Amino acid sequence: MRGELDFERLVEDYHAPLYRFALSLTRDDSEAADLVQETFYIWAAKGHQLTDPARVKTWLFTTLHREFLGKRRRLARFPHHELGEVETELPDVPPAPPDRLDWAVLAECLAKVDPVFQAPVALFYLEDYSYEQIAAILEVPLGTVKSRISRGVGQLQQMFAQRARVAERVRTDNT
Repeated sequence: MRGELDFERLVEDYHAPLYRFALSLTRDDSEAADLVQETFYIWAAKGHQLTDPARVKTWLFTTLHREFLGKRRRLARFPHHELGEVETELPDVPPAPPDRLDWAVLAECLAKVDPVFQAPVALFYLEDYSYEQIAAILEVPLGTVKSRISRGVGQLQQMFAQRARVAERVRTDNT
């Protein structure tokens, strides 16, 4: 089965049965047509490796079935969803924090942060102490300092995002 004429003959002989088989697997015309096309593409690329021409039919059907299974595995691993279906699962992306903060706003928000996180955040960002220095001042382990700063900053970011949303609503309502 070598050469262009042999390939054309192969397509003539096996296109219809392969399509019927693909249609029985996919139950979708376009997906079945894609599978058949992919099968013939693979034959064009790798068919020369088949040593026994009597096994062409088996090779084509096996290849089509493997492609079908591969597509199903990829679909299971990476499912396609319409945006409306998964909108509730998307993370809430807060607006970008302002380039500059008013000291009064920062102080007000910092006062609302959980008390256990206030001191590490203030010492790190306002007083420029290192993690090690903060750990020594607060007499807590270094990992605890890092964790508390991270959580405190997370709370601040949520507050800034909330303020930005409120400001955006006010701005839109006034226009």
